[in-house]
Amino acid sequence: MSDRASDWYRGRRVFVTGHTGFKGSWLATWLREAGAQVTGYALPPESGRPSLYELTGVADGIDSVLADVRDGARLGAALSAAQPELVFHLAAQSLVRRSYADPLTTFDTNVMGTAQLLDLVRRTGSVRAVVVVTSDKCYENRDLERGYREEDPMGGHDPYSASKGCQELVAASFRRSFLTNAGIAIATARAGNVIGGGDWSEDRLVTDLMQAAADDRSCTVRHPDAVRPWQHVLEPLRGYLMLGRALVERGEEYAEAWNFGPDLQDAVSVRELVARMTAAWPRLRAELATTTDGLHEARLLRLDNAKAGARMGWRPALSLDETVDFTVEWYRAVHENPRVARPMMLDQLHEYERRVSGAGITG
Repeated sequence: MSDRASDWYRGRRVFVTGHTGFKGSWLATWLREAGAQVTGYALPPESGRPSLYELTGVADGIDSVLADVRDGARLGAALSAAQPELVFHLAAQSLVRRSYADPLTTFDTNVMGTAQLLDLVRRTGSVRAVVVVTSDKCYENRDLERGYREEDPMGGHDPYSASKGCQELVAASFRRSFLTNAGIAIATARAGNVIGGGDWSEDRLVTDLMQAAADDRSCTVRHPDAVRPWQHVLEPLRGYLMLGRALVERGEEYAEAWNFGPDLQDAVSVRELVARMTAAWPRLRAELATTTDGLHEARLLRLDNAKAGARMGWRPALSLDETVDFTVEWYRAVHENPRVARPMMLDQLHEYERRVSGAGITG
């Protein structure tokens, strides 16, 4: 895979669930820029919050279906119309704290929504590969100092994390029971704590910091000593693109679980990340919480990315400081002029590809 990960996608039919979300918007845009024929399927953006999907015009140049992944009739019709070669499944209830408030919807969307999709995929003759995006939180968290490896057991204390572990099991079951026999290669992808321009989801660190800056106030930061594997959104997306290609070209050889996380030194505490971000943009002001709200949060979480490096040639292209710079640059520019959101997105995408190429990194 010596060429850019995205070049291979030119002219290919790709189906992306969750394309109205943060990661999905970046992925759909990257695929569209690469010349893929993209169909997106997702719920409409949440009302009352800024939307990267709307602000950057993600729907322009793709087929966009706004519907629930649990709606089998709509989802089946969309797959039938698109006749995709590859499916990237990102649609999810992706918020830990919301999963405490509404565990049933979290499990229904993340587990049964995935099962619904895979059952329809096995009946769609055009599909050759599926990448199911889960989470670094799918592992049974034991506060390991080393990064979690793909063979470590699934678990999850909170409903969101548990639903992602379940999602992994659903994907593995469909692989063994149906998809391998149907000639469809399926893999799961586990990313770190993804940050970058355009994430306005509630109860997320960067979102809360940026919203406080827009309101000219200080942000209260929870769990300042929790350690997380921070990475820019484009890093795992490049991994997903490389994995999708590998599944089509090499099939079952790559049909398993993959970590796309930052190097271990870039897994730092919330406190450290906030310090780096406020140094990059003095308008950001934060106060560290001294008490908790009682909801469980893992103390330590790291991913081991050695497998993706050894077998796929993927490794991070951005340091943590570069990730912070990319993120703050995007929000700072859009804060001053919202109309630059799309040009900033494209500029950062192209700059990221140049850095990958300049560093001699695969993909």
